[in-house]
Formats: sequence, C-alpha cells, structure tokens
Amino acid sequence: MTDVDGVWTDESISYADGELEIKQFNVKDGLGIKMLIEHGIEVVVITARYSEAVQRRCRELGIQNIYQGVSNKIEIFKKWQEKYSANEIAFVGDDLPDLEVLEKAGVGFTVSNAISALKKKADYITSASGGKGVLREIAELIITTQKEIAEEKKS
Repeated sequence: MTDVDGVWTDESISYADGELEIKQFNVKDGLGIKMLIEHGIEVVVITARYSEAVQRRCRELGIQNIYQGVSNKIEIFKKWQEKYSANEIAFVGDDLPDLEVLEKAGVGFTVSNAISALKKKADYITSASGGKGVLREIAELIITTQKEIAEEKKS
C-alpha cells in the first residue's frame, strides 16, 4: 500500500491555466511498481487527494486498486485485512494522514523527507526522498527479502 503525494511525488502540485493539475512521476518508481506486480505483489494506492494524473499513471503501471479522495485511510487498510493479515501488508507514507496505517501495517516504510512522527514509527526510512526513487528502493528491498526467505526455506 502506498500514499502518493510526498511518496510518488516531491510534494509539489503545479497548476496550469484553468483546473489542469500537473504531477511529476519518477520513471524508476514506475519500474519498481511493475517489478512488484510481476512478483505477484498487489499494489494498492490510497491518497487523500483525487487527481486524473494519478489515475492515469496507475493505469499505465497496471495498478488495479486505486483509492483516491480518501480522508480516512485506515478504513481501506481494514478492508484489505479481509484478504491479508496486517503482517502481510506493507505501507509507505510521508505525513500525518498516513500515520495510523503505517503503525498497523506489518512493515511501515517512510521517505527520508517525511515528518518526524512517521520517521519515529517507521520500520524503514528510505534513503531517497519523495518522488526521487522511493518506490524503486522499496521494491528492490521487498523482492530481495522475499528471495532470501525463499532460499532459507530451501536450506
């Protein structure tokens, strides 16, 4: 599970004339998400804001589970607990609306430029800041860890 603003992006929101909203996404993060999906890991997006740019990017990457305009992210987390135990759910966030989910997830990730409250509760703080390869870093960590666990089970 992942938040968007401040994780997928550098926290910036740009507006052009009219109501056009512009968000910038990192290509390495996109590949990281595709890697997770290829390894059978469901990617779930939960974000407080609604953005057509986010909807489009998620579709391009093959993400099926997109929750936008969510003011209470823990409700979505609880919904997913019907399918997975909390220990099977990882979450990455960067700010106060993410704190409760980060605390309840099996593994809580936050970005290097997150607020201190999340850094204190996170299991892992990325070396990358939001919008600068966070998702790729997390994807590589998850996939490597899964491979190591599989190898240990073989031994």
